[in-house]
Amino acid sequence: MDLLSQSKAAPDSNACVVVIDDDAEFRESLGRLLRVVSLQSRTFASVADFLAAQLPDGPTCLILDIRLPGQSGLDFQRDLVTANVKLPIVFMTGYGDIPMTVQAMKGGAIEFLTKPFRDQDLLDAVNVGLARDRARRQNKAASDTLRARFEVLTPRERTILFRVAEGRLNKQIAGDMGITETTVKVHRSNMMKKIKAGSLVELCRMIDRLKVAPDGAETSS
Repeated sequence: MDLLSQSKAAPDSNACVVVIDDDAEFRESLGRLLRVVSLQSRTFASVADFLAAQLPDGPTCLILDIRLPGQSGLDFQRDLVTANVKLPIVFMTGYGDIPMTVQAMKGGAIEFLTKPFRDQDLLDAVNVGLARDRARRQNKAASDTLRARFEVLTPRERTILFRVAEGRLNKQIAGDMGITETTVKVHRSNMMKKIKAGSLVELCRMIDRLKVAPDGAETSS
């Protein structure tokens, strides 16, 4: 099986592989390799150049050299982690050592490649990165949609939502809130429709995904 058939990613018109390396010839070489497997790429000579650019809003994987003019690759990774930017990174270097590798992998890097490396090793790592970022974006979109549904609930509907999730019966909720059982049933029905939960189990999963406490505060991840 040839390189193209082995490594071609699933079609994704807005996916982008970002290459940051100060060697112009090496950047061009990687760009050609990525085009062979139908991956869109953008190349930069430094972190500063990358930060000044506008990139497609889609799944992204960063191929990052360790030693760069200005900010180093490891320093940039550290800044991304601090800012909670979950950008998949494949590190590469001609001067790697064990401490560098350990630092990069602890920071969440997908792979740490020492030049010269096999094209296939790089492409495998890039496809893992793109798949990971694609999944992250899909999860975020689903969470944002769920959050929007939650936000349209009235305060009383939110209270009933949490009581229902705790396993309280309509009669018990009515007693807790000082309202009639019929009123609870009406609000419960409206709440389930608004948040689009088909069952109690699904509702509990939604609350867990929202990470919202009964007092409205967000819980930790």
